[in-house]
Amino acid sequence: MLETKHISFSIGEKKLIDDVSVSFEAGKVNLIIGPNGAGKSTFIKLISNQLKASSGEILYSGKAIQDISISELAKFRAVLSQNIELSFPLKVKEVVMMGRYPHFTGAPETKDWQACEEAMRFFDVWEMGERDYLTLSGGEKQRVQFARVVSQIWFPKIHQHRYLILDEPLTFLDVHYQFEFMHRLQELLKQEDLLVIGVVHDLNLAAKFADKLLLLHQGKVLATGSVEEVLSKEHIKTAYQLEPIIQMVNNARYIFFE
Repeated sequence: MLETKHISFSIGEKKLIDDVSVSFEAGKVNLIIGPNGAGKSTFIKLISNQLKASSGEILYSGKAIQDISISELAKFRAVLSQNIELSFPLKVKEVVMMGRYPHFTGAPETKDWQACEEAMRFFDVWEMGERDYLTLSGGEKQRVQFARVVSQIWFPKIHQHRYLILDEPLTFLDVHYQFEFMHRLQELLKQEDLLVIGVVHDLNLAAKFADKLLLLHQGKVLATGSVEEVLSKEHIKTAYQLEPIIQMVNNARYIFFE
């Protein structure tokens, strides 16, 4: 479990995250939604230890994040940030191997190459392995980055959850690959020691794939829980300042705006 207790984060007088308490469970698709400026990316940076909370606690399986060294955290927590730019040429397989850096010093071992190959095959980028990463399309680069972050935590750890934290992972992907990626996340989550938290903008994708939703608004928790609990007309109107139309088709929730 990953848990936050009353965390806040401020820059000057502006409070970007305000007293957020929430928990996320392994084996489920945990998604964070909210309008621009709601605090989603800031929250992701806090729970992944890229920013330090002004107050409150962040717990990984009951252990405070500040009590886990950066090197140790990197062995079981992988993060896909919004903007990942490379300005120098690398082969795709070399980019994916970057995910294994926390696990070796010097040269990668057989286990590291195995993790990279299996992650690349999982995300259908194995055939790109010898290509220059800089020549890829935006969508291809994103899929390579998926393989990189997942290779970092590819192998289960004894008595330790693995954490995959994704900040807007569907950027640059067309509709086909958005759905493909979400289905592959569900496939990964058959490994019950894996905990996934991701930020998405598309409410219909969130409604289709989330097991648990966190709706942030002005840095605070507006709602958290199941799709039915969070994606109500009242919550959507408050967060997005639009009147939603919610339709149920074959027990699936679809959201439109007037």
